[in-house]
Amino acid sequence: MTSPQTILITGSTRGIGLGMAAEFLKRGHNVVISGRSQASVDKAVADLTKTFEPRHIFGYPCDVTSLEQVETLWQASAARFGRIDIWINNAGLAHTQTPIWELSPSTVEAVIRTNMLGTYYGCRVAILHMLKQGHGQIYNLEGFGSNGRVRGGITVYGSTKSAIAFFTKSLADELKNTPLRVGSIQPGMVATDMVIDQYKDKPEEWTRIKKLFNIFVERVETVSPFLVERILANTKNGAHITFMSQTKLMWRFMTAPFIKRNVFDD
Repeated sequence: MTSPQTILITGSTRGIGLGMAAEFLKRGHNVVISGRSQASVDKAVADLTKTFEPRHIFGYPCDVTSLEQVETLWQASAARFGRIDIWINNAGLAHTQTPIWELSPSTVEAVIRTNMLGTYYGCRVAILHMLKQGHGQIYNLEGFGSNGRVRGGITVYGSTKSAIAFFTKSLADELKNTPLRVGSIQPGMVATDMVIDQYKDKPEEWTRIKKLFNIFVERVETVSPFLVERILANTKNGAHITFMSQTKLMWRFMTAPFIKRNVFDD
C-alpha cells in the first residue's frame, strides 16, 4: 500500500463532504474535517472515530468566507499531518427556490461569498502552500449551472456554480507549468439537506418534485466512493470528475417506468 495522503475537505461535517471523508479514511488516508462551527466539527469527528482510527482524523472549524480563517485552517492541518496533498473546496450554500427579486440581499450575498469567495480563498491558500511543498491537488465542487443549464428559482446559486466551472478551467491553465493539479468535481444531485432545504417552505411542490428527483438523484453513500476513487487515481491537470454522465442520465429516465427508486428518507 502507498503511504497515506492527507486530504482536507471544506464543508465536510455533513453531506457529500462527510461522505467523501469516510471513503478516504476507508482507504487509509488522513482527513481534515472542517465546517463553520466547532460543534458541527466535533460531532462529525466523533461519528467518524466510531469507525476509523482517530490518528487519521483532524477537525478544525473554518468559515470559508474569511481568508484569515482559511489560512489558519491550512496551518493547523499541516501542523497535525505535516502536509496537505489534496484540498477539496466542497463548502457551499444554496437558497430556497425563489425568484431573485424575492430573495433578501443578505441571502444573495451569503451564497456568493460562500460559493465564490470561499472557493477562491481555498484555492489561493492551497496554491501558495502547495507550491512551497512542491506538489498538491485542488478540486472545486460544481453544481447545477456548471454545464450551462438554466432553471428559474436558483439564479444566484446556479450563477455561482457556472462561475466556478470557468474559474477552475482558467486556474488549471494558469497552473499548467507547475507541479500542481487542479480539477473539478460534478457529483450530480445528491440527496442531502442542501437539496431538501430548497423546498422546506413549499411542501406541495416538494411532494411533486420528489417523484422526478427520485429518477436521477443519488445517495451520498453511492456517489462518494465513485468520486474518491477517481480523485486518488487522477494524474491529469484540469480533470473533470463527474458522477452522472449524459448516458447514465438518459438510461435513468428510460428505465424509470420499470425501476422505482426512493433515495429520500421520509
